Amino acid sequence: MHYELCIMNCELSILIPNYNNRCVALVSELLRQAEAIEGLAYEVIVADDASTDPDTLSHNQALLALPHTRYLRRTTNVGRAAIRNFLVQQASFARLLFIDSGMSVTPDLLRRYVNASGEVVYGGYRVAGDERLLGGNLRYRYEKRAEPNFVAARRQLSPYHDFHASNFLVGRDTMLHHPFNEQFRHYGYEDVMLGREFESARIPINHIDNPVLFNEFEANEVFLAKTEEALRTLHSFRCELQQHSRLLALCGRLRRWHIAPLLLLIFRHMKNGWRRQLVGSHPSLFLFQLYKAGYLLQLEDL
Repeated sequence: MHYELCIMNCELSILIPNYNNRCVALVSELLRQAEAIEGLAYEVIVADDASTDPDTLSHNQALLALPHTRYLRRTTNVGRAAIRNFLVQQASFARLLFIDSGMSVTPDLLRRYVNASGEVVYGGYRVAGDERLLGGNLRYRYEKRAEPNFVAARRQLSPYHDFHASNFLVGRDTMLHHPFNEQFRHYGYEDVMLGREFESARIPINHIDNPVLFNEFEANEVFLAKTEEALRTLHSFRCELQQHSRLLALCGRLRRWHIAPLLLLIFRHMKNGWRRQLVGSHPSLFLFQLYKAGYLLQLEDL
């Protein structure tokens, strides 16, 4: 089944999963864009997955006064997959646009999506921020290094591997039949599993250049802890994600080349020192890649 959207008489549910992010500016901009599209019936639904930061919760109360907007607060954290499935259930319209709450949007993002065609359409993302201020931030450096791979022409070469849930358009029926896997309760890889599900179901993904802006970068120590959590998730689902993870593929090559035991030995000896370097003011991306491979090999060896 394929969908094609036109400017006139189209409908769109904009779905924003949230956890401890301020969303008022993002929602306000999406409302502005939606109002500028003639004939668009739309709604914005923000689902808060039991955020814990009082200032953020207080700030987001302003969402309750915005038109065409529903702000749904959950009292129990259900995880990144389940909160997205909850949003699908809440949506009124046949087409869904998922936007992560930590992103900013370009001025024509909605119009480009409304004019796009395809069962699933992924717009990608772009790294914002001032390198002079963020040059010592590990997340910024990591995303900036990968930025050349974000363009649609590159992503379309491996459409199911280079899909992320931060910014995509999809039919509601498709998501009801192929929901996020709710076994993914912890950080990471729930969107990789969804890409695998789309591939298994032979649902094409149309990659376009319609990025959201990545402009919030957590402290190095926080990002490294999130990376470790994601690696534990990857390890838990390594059988399902074997063909969809470059890191798993790398570890497989290291084992075939009989290098894995040596890297694991070095990692165990150097882990604390590497960690101090990565959370410091001049983190090394090469060391970050070694750290991830060593951490995953260590999980496999337990």
